[in-house]
Amino acid sequence: MAVSASDELTTMAEEELAAACALTWPELKRITPWGDSFEGFSPSGRTVEVERRYLWALDPAGAIVVEVEVRDPAAREGTEARALLAAP
Repeated sequence: MAVSASDELTTMAEEELAAACALTWPELKRITPWGDSFEGFSPSGRTVEVERRYLWALDPAGAIVVEVEVRDPAAREGTEARALLAAP
C-alpha cells in the first residue's frame, strides 16, 4: 500500500518529535529556548526541511513545548507535531 505525500510528512514529523522528546529533562532545560532546522530526505526521496523548536510553555509554568515541522517547499505542503513536557 502506497503512503500519500502528506502521510509521509506526518510520519516524519511524529518520528522527529519522538527523537526530540527523548532528551532528558536537564538536557531539555539547557537548550530551551532554542530551535534548529536542517534539510533531509523523506523515505520516498523527496527533499524536505525539518525544524525543531524548544520553547517555554506559559501553562503550566516551567513546562517545555517541543514542536517539529516537516515541510516540502517544492510541493508547498507541510505538517507539524507538538508535545508539552511537564517538569518531572
